[in-house]
Amino acid sequence: MQLAAAAALLLVSPAQAATDVMWWHAMSGELGKQVEKLAADFNALQSDYRIVPVYKGNYTETVTAAIFAFRSRTQPAIVQVNEIATATMMAARGAIYPVFELMRDQSEAFTPSAYLPAVAGYYADVDGNLLSFPFNASTPILYYNKDMFRSAGLDPHVPPKTWADVGVAAKRLRAAGMMCGVTTSWPSWINIENYSAFHNLPIATKANGFGGLDAQLIFNNPIVVRHIARLADWQTTKIFDYSGRGQAAEPRFQKGECGIFIGSSGTRADIKANSKFEVGYGMMPYDPDIQGAPQNSIIGGATLWVLRERPAAEYAGVAKFFAYLSRPEVQAAWHQNTGYLPVTRAAFDLSRAQGFYDRNPGTSISIEQVTLKRPTDNSKGIRLGSFVLIRDVIEEELEQVFSGKRTAQAAMDNAVERGNRLLRQFERASPDR
Repeated sequence: MQLAAAAALLLVSPAQAATDVMWWHAMSGELGKQVEKLAADFNALQSDYRIVPVYKGNYTETVTAAIFAFRSRTQPAIVQVNEIATATMMAARGAIYPVFELMRDQSEAFTPSAYLPAVAGYYADVDGNLLSFPFNASTPILYYNKDMFRSAGLDPHVPPKTWADVGVAAKRLRAAGMMCGVTTSWPSWINIENYSAFHNLPIATKANGFGGLDAQLIFNNPIVVRHIARLADWQTTKIFDYSGRGQAAEPRFQKGECGIFIGSSGTRADIKANSKFEVGYGMMPYDPDIQGAPQNSIIGGATLWVLRERPAAEYAGVAKFFAYLSRPEVQAAWHQNTGYLPVTRAAFDLSRAQGFYDRNPGTSISIEQVTLKRPTDNSKGIRLGSFVLIRDVIEEELEQVFSGKRTAQAAMDNAVERGNRLLRQFERASPDR
């Protein structure tokens, strides 16, 4: 009788299937495994929602796929978008569901002030409301070959702090037989964008674009030009050696060709695993004659954007997932397992209390650097349309300088002029114009 009653009850009240929430992302390899773990751990905690992560290629491929999917109403609820496409996403007003609105509408606890200012400021509107969910963030730091520092008579325990220090150390490394003294990855991100932020210099008017679509690029100032001219001068004797775009420089450091490397903090695990020498870590160098330097560095990486026109049940699941991702223990584990920044102060404090930074020297430098000072209009990030294309323009011009075909001033003037044309095209095409 009891079994029959139970069976009848099941027929009357069938178990509700979990609501699937699609999450398109750009994380492959080990990072992809960590994304899968985040989803699996959340799914195991509750039975109402199932986060379904789907790898869609690199950042550009993922965003492009989401745009096409939206047109055919097959878009995911969540898509991972890199930081320099923030202005492009903001311009697609009808397609995005701002995170602060989502969390408010779903009555989920959400405290933007818990996020590191250098992270939250990049993805917030002028009123400080977060538009997307901070997920993976990195910043450039300095790596150096301690073994070669010893061979060159340099102190392996003291990283170069200023650009003058870098020049002295790089020259000694060259004299000791290294193929190059210093190189950098991501040329525009490090030598224009972060150099400017670290010296509290504007990339563009209107608070680097945060104040409006009519911003104008202005990074062709004497200080940036001097920095690029210095690198070009060092290039002639390989004190500095240009290695190409993206992460092309990183293997050169790992192979022991260059003694100093400035690159993403997010590549620390790769560098440590693939380098057959003792690696040292330091903050980005700065020029002490510039008032206010060092300020704070800016971030790279990506955030999670929510797309509109999905069923209401999915948005409830997205909000609960974001609340889960906000937990200090979840953020700390993501930070420790990937090398990305902890995006909340609580996750940083927890990692420190767990002894992570003591066990892994160098891992706290990125956090210390982005929180060095309170971000200014010049150092909270960049909110410029078509900035992916503008970066290409900047790097084309940098290559002209490093190959000796153009002066630093002429190249920066060209980059500003060409970049401003792209900004005006974006402004005309934007519904906010």
